[in-house]
Amino acid sequence: MIRLRPLWLLVLVSVLAGCTKRQDPQAPDPQTVLQAIPAADSAKYAHIRDMKNWRNPYLIVRADGVALLDVADSAEIVMKPEELLPALAKLPVSDWPYGRVVAAAEAGIRRSEQDSVAIRRNRGIVGGILQSAHIAVEWVPSV
Repeated sequence: MIRLRPLWLLVLVSVLAGCTKRQDPQAPDPQTVLQAIPAADSAKYAHIRDMKNWRNPYLIVRADGVALLDVADSAEIVMKPEELLPALAKLPVSDWPYGRVVAAAEAGIRRSEQDSVAIRRNRGIVGGILQSAHIAVEWVPSV
């Protein structure tokens, strides 16, 4: 008579080992991804006067956060300032023809003095985040 216990134990261990979650390599840090984009080249965008012709990312600093303008859909993707770098890092390199630079504006609509304070605060936070990631900012008139 053949003893099956050691065989079952081996099968059970093999199955459990196959079911364990494997560690996926961590996604690269957004700052690391963004550093792969060449530095800003002002010669490529200094002549732009009409922001409708801007081809790099465009941000709108709002009282409730920051919006990344999706030009193709004319939509604003609103996020918290700390979500900005991961969102920018997900953009394809082709979205950065001028190098590592974004255009940014403050939201023009303010319902109260509190909105103005929140926008100024978010502008400082966004500016600091971008500066720490070595992303140049071209501040443009409010939208």
